[in-house]
Amino acid sequence: MKVSRETIRRWLHEQGYVWKRARHVARDDDPERVTKLARIRHLVEHLRPSEVLLFIDELDIHLLPKIGYEWMLKGTQTKVMTPGTNKKQYLAGALDYLTGKIVHVVGERKNRWLVIDLLRRVDRQFPTATKIYLVADNYLIHKAKAVEEWLKHHPRFEIVWLPSYCPKANPIERAFGDVHDKCTRNHKRTQIADVVSDVKWHLKRNGPWRYKLSSIYYESEVDAALAELNHVQQLKAA
Repeated sequence: MKVSRETIRRWLHEQGYVWKRARHVARDDDPERVTKLARIRHLVEHLRPSEVLLFIDELDIHLLPKIGYEWMLKGTQTKVMTPGTNKKQYLAGALDYLTGKIVHVVGERKNRWLVIDLLRRVDRQFPTATKIYLVADNYLIHKAKAVEEWLKHHPRFEIVWLPSYCPKANPIERAFGDVHDKCTRNHKRTQIADVVSDVKWHLKRNGPWRYKLSSIYYESEVDAALAELNHVQQLKAA
């Protein structure tokens, strides 16, 4: 039996199908996933007034615009000019979980020195904090020897590792998604410095980004691991 393409489309709609983009997902198969999520949730729920909890990550800023959806008049389509040569800069940010504010630095390379610049900025930003927890992913620059050496000389700081391949566990990812929505998607800038200025202005004037923890932190396995962790902490306190 031969049918038209339109008939196939109509049948698919009747069965509940829609035409839309796929999306990238991470593996999220870290064997210590539950333990790490429970540890972070424990910090969130037991953070002392003199302590700070920051989620950190890096953001690539490209002169080549990200292409995405926007409102357009019917029958028209926005055209975004590509640069002759793409240029990049990198932003390292730290999201304060309690206030939703983002401390950030910008550099020309995404390496250990960018991370150290962020740590120095955080150190100045929170001079009275007795403890600064940095929740980070397992990207190699976060584990560089120079970063470890800096942390060794700044005992207020402690790295808390996210599960591998689990971007949903880091709320700053959502804030960076907002940066792309407001600054880098379909932009018309011709100079990388102007794109960076837009990003800095956005982080200064908008926000705060008071994102709650993802639902993955409240799965039954994490609840059980958290209960066990709380019990251990109570025994130590006794």
